[in-house]
Amino acid sequence: MFDNLSDKLDKALHVLKGHGQITEVNVAETLKEVRRALVDADVNYKIAKEFTSTVKEKALGEDVLTSLKPGQLMVKLVKDELIQLMGGDVAGINLSGDPSIILMSGLQGSGKTTFSGKLANFLKTKKTKKPLLVACDVYRPAAIDQLHVVGEQIGVEVYSDRDTKDPVKISQDAIAYAKEHGFNVVIIDTAGRLAVDEVMMTEISNIHKAIQPQETLFVVDSMTGQDAVNTAKSFNDVLNFDGVILTKLDGDTRGGAAISIKSVVNKPIKFIGTGEKMEAIDVFYPERMADRILGMGDVVSLVERAQEQYDEEEARNLQKKIAKNQFGFDDFLKQIQQVKKMGNMKDLVGMIPGAGKMMKDIDIDDDAFKHIEAIIHSMTLEERTQPSLINASRKKRIGKGSGTSVTQVNQLLKQFEQMSKMMKMMQGGGGKKMMQMMKGMK
Repeated sequence: MFDNLSDKLDKALHVLKGHGQITEVNVAETLKEVRRALVDADVNYKIAKEFTSTVKEKALGEDVLTSLKPGQLMVKLVKDELIQLMGGDVAGINLSGDPSIILMSGLQGSGKTTFSGKLANFLKTKKTKKPLLVACDVYRPAAIDQLHVVGEQIGVEVYSDRDTKDPVKISQDAIAYAKEHGFNVVIIDTAGRLAVDEVMMTEISNIHKAIQPQETLFVVDSMTGQDAVNTAKSFNDVLNFDGVILTKLDGDTRGGAAISIKSVVNKPIKFIGTGEKMEAIDVFYPERMADRILGMGDVVSLVERAQEQYDEEEARNLQKKIAKNQFGFDDFLKQIQQVKKMGNMKDLVGMIPGAGKMMKDIDIDDDAFKHIEAIIHSMTLEERTQPSLINASRKKRIGKGSGTSVTQVNQLLKQFEQMSKMMKMMQGGGGKKMMQMMKGMK
């Protein structure tokens, strides 16, 4: 999402990162470029101007001009200000009620229904809650069916009532049902419209008054840019919501909404949607997002995602196999499946410091492992456990069976051999040799 902005900020700060003379003039020039980059990313001009004025004031106040590493200090100031602009600290979700009631609001097409499912899945799997999804969009064709499909997909019950068109009654009945059947979170999916209108606002305001939710969340499509911020303001004036959810952050968007929405409505971004899968939901961390915008990666999120897929027993078995030189293609396939569960590949690469910049012109397909999996599945059980058996005729057969070429089979075998050696070195502590090997690997 922030590729363009990251690139422009990097260029803007390039002068100060060098060892040339730092003056008040080139600090001002740099910040002018920073402001331009923010406006190009669809950040409100007034917010961008205030942002750079604050950074300039702090830069001159902290003696950036005379510091030993002015470039680094300047980047730190820009990062700190970005964190503040996006909300400062991470904002949690209020789950204090019994049951906790979460009201979802937003425009039609913002991804409200899908995100209701993602949130239910998040609370069920990460917070060990028992959520109930409630279909209160009584106007949009097939909206109730869509929520039922989503609920079935994640194993969460959906409450709906096709006999009434009164969303207030449906939401009240659903809460009573939740209390009776032991649900501790109720997520209410409300109707959206194609534009902000009085009827819609009155309806959601009536639901809000009737059920008194612990959390009212505004779902907004981040790809609508500055319009998203304006819509958020209109909703906030009526609902006084508790937080914002930004969807479609994996899209080719300029990201201005993520940066400026907090300043306009003074409400935190609580969650972000980063893909189509039900697992593609992240708590919004302003500091981690600032790191990513400035090309510093997001190692903490990457480690967290890896830990979610980490199986201790599986890791111990793998360690034994590596020690006995028994690491085979079936084990390799298991590692690939775990990486795939962590999220889309481009997003993962963007979390590695510096990698996003190196890979910016390379399109990383979510099916990046497809041909590798096809090659492994075309091997016999014997070949998967003893790769050394794979000779020229076997390579030809594997290539034909997987719809790939002998060259691709050779590449995989070479990479597999390098990875096996690297794993062996990691166990034996051969750090220098391993670093040399990594430099030679693609």
